[in-house]
Amino acid sequence: MTAVAVCAALWAVLNALISPFFWQFTHMPFLCDLLAFAALILVVWWTRRFGAASLTGVVFGVLSLILRPGAFFNVAFVVAAIVFDFLTRGVGYERMFNKPVVGSIVAVLISRKHAAPLAYIAGSMGCLLGADLLNLNHIRELGAPVASIGGAGISDGIFLTGIIAVLLA
Repeated sequence: MTAVAVCAALWAVLNALISPFFWQFTHMPFLCDLLAFAALILVVWWTRRFGAASLTGVVFGVLSLILRPGAFFNVAFVVAAIVFDFLTRGVGYERMFNKPVVGSIVAVLISRKHAAPLAYIAGSMGCLLGADLLNLNHIRELGAPVASIGGAGISDGIFLTGIIAVLLA
């Protein structure tokens, strides 16, 4: 429940405070969408439970109406959160966070022309940053005298990312 509260509150506050300025300068709703996607991915990664994304979307909807009373367009984000929850359940939580596959799919969606280098860079950096930086708080639990970046599992992820990137080329 903590994950839902934190992600929904973060999403609602950033959406209410920062998104209007971004819209005013660019007239693009990109930041609203990015905040929504980041909050939903974070809550699904954190909990890996069905319903967490939907509940985050509903809490966000209520909070956004409190922070910006006329913002009824945020109801679409609530619906998107519910759809995201069902799609995540259908794909599977472990497969959703498979770095080489996700990196390659996103690279093709972003740029078909430069998909291979983009997939390699995104997948490699995702493996290193995600596995190392997100686990910095666990270093003391290892009991090892020296901690290094990477490791067998990370090397496998980077290697598979490279293979998929070559297949895209």
